[in-house]
Amino acid sequence: MTAERYTVVSADCHAGADLLDYRPYLESKYHEAFDAWAATYVNPYEDLMADTADRNWNSARRLAELEEDGIVAEVVFPNTIPPFFPSASLMAPAPTREEFEQRWAGLRAHNRWLADFCAEAPGRRAGVAQILLNDVQEAVREIRRAKEAGLTGGIMLPGAPPGSGIPELYSGAYDPIWAVCAELDVPVNHHGGSASPPLGEEPAARAVFMVETTWFSHRALWHLIFGGAFDRHPSLKLVLTEQGSGWIPGVLDMLDYYHGRLMAAATKASTAESKFGTGLAESMGRGPSQVWRDNCFVGASFMRPHEVPLRDRIGLDKIMWGSDYPHDEGTTPFSREGLRIAYAGLPSDEVAAMVGGNAARVYGFDLPFLDEVAARVGPTVAEVAEPLKEIPAEASSPAFALGGSVRVW
Repeated sequence: MTAERYTVVSADCHAGADLLDYRPYLESKYHEAFDAWAATYVNPYEDLMADTADRNWNSARRLAELEEDGIVAEVVFPNTIPPFFPSASLMAPAPTREEFEQRWAGLRAHNRWLADFCAEAPGRRAGVAQILLNDVQEAVREIRRAKEAGLTGGIMLPGAPPGSGIPELYSGAYDPIWAVCAELDVPVNHHGGSASPPLGEEPAARAVFMVETTWFSHRALWHLIFGGAFDRHPSLKLVLTEQGSGWIPGVLDMLDYYHGRLMAAATKASTAESKFGTGLAESMGRGPSQVWRDNCFVGASFMRPHEVPLRDRIGLDKIMWGSDYPHDEGTTPFSREGLRIAYAGLPSDEVAAMVGGNAARVYGFDLPFLDEVAARVGPTVAEVAEPLKEIPAEASSPAFALGGSVRVW
């Protein structure tokens, strides 16, 4: 933050290569199979076929549009189709044993491409590397490679939805992943939409997905807490992105309740609940709210007005605003208005933390460097302080949706 302008870091943006541009990043032994797959693949996403699709990979266009929107740096999650995937990797189910080798090669190609893409804008992109959970040791090796390649956004933790065939996220099988992330100060990011089970194609399935998808994404929080990952690795960072933020205080209250109840039951061998709490104290250590305070953050895309009064309960040092560029539901090109509708009237130091300072700390951005860019393009403090009286007519982001006074999860 400068004296007059905010330094805005979007903690939730998306990018990826155009399909055929992944080929040079694949090991050569997969080129023939890739050519055959790409020749018949039909992209299911309209936005990746539109004339705006190059916002995912056109570095110059992307920088210009983000700056026009007041944003000086970004955390870069995946978006396009990696080699050998049926859909965007964020939503794809865990691969079968037969699919694993090629899918894993495809994600490694994405990570290599992303390192080059981030290098085109030094200091302004924190790329999030992708892994799969099917082979933990391979994942550990890729985390080390990604860190060495300069991907500072950490890793994207896939979901383990019911029926996926891989262990649940609380499993000790993943401890080598938590260990290397703690060792290297690599944030573990869990993005909304990445943990839902398949629901089918009926019209109701789409509605049910919208209702349930954030809940399935939230599961990573209590799985890692009750699984003891933070007790064994006290410096581990977990970031929950694009899942809202208003649910956090209530869920922490619930988790604290169950934690206390199960801990108490474990000391009473004759009770029906005692078996549920056995070993819990030894495995998880601190209570859920303390773990949240010490280890967790939220990529709050988008923070809406009814969530802002909860900021102290969530933690002012935990909240990281995001624009979700280049998605249609993102705030671009109305991010300034998105900031105003959420943060108008708040103390400027609080706004500065939520719109950039926290993300800079979590992902290692150089704030003095970004302040220089923000002095030219950032939204002014006075501008954000002015309440938004009229929603832009073309705005399509949920940040501007009317209502929404209650968040269940």
